[in-house]
Amino acid sequence: MSVKVGSIVKGQVTGVQPYGVFISLEDDYVGLVHISEISEKFVKDINKLFSIGDIINVRVDGIDEDKRQVKLSIKKIDYKAQKGLSMIPENGSGFKILEDKLKVWTRDTFEKIKSEENN
Repeated sequence: MSVKVGSIVKGQVTGVQPYGVFISLEDDYVGLVHISEISEKFVKDINKLFSIGDIINVRVDGIDEDKRQVKLSIKKIDYKAQKGLSMIPENGSGFKILEDKLKVWTRDTFEKIKSEENN
C-alpha cells in the first residue's frame, strides 16, 4: 500500500480513547483520528461509534514517514466499512497498556536505585 496525503484507505480500530481513535493501516503505518476529525457535529461518546476490531475508511491528512505515523480524518467521507472484523489481534486501547506498564517500570527502577545506594 502506498499511503499518500489525500488518499482514502481502510484501517482497523486498535484503540478508542475519549480524544480519538487509534487506527492500524497496512505496511506498519499507524494513526489517530482525533475527535475533532470525526464529525462536523459534537461527538458526545466516541465509544458508541467505534469498537476495537472495526474496519473503517480513513482519509490521510498527513504523514510522518520516519515514524510511520499518519494524521487521519473521517470528516465528510463514508467511513463505515465493516464492523467487528478482527484482522489484527489487539487487547489494549491505544496507549493504555504503556500507561499501565509505566507505573511498574518506574517502581522497579526506583527499587533498583535504592538497592544500589544501600550497597
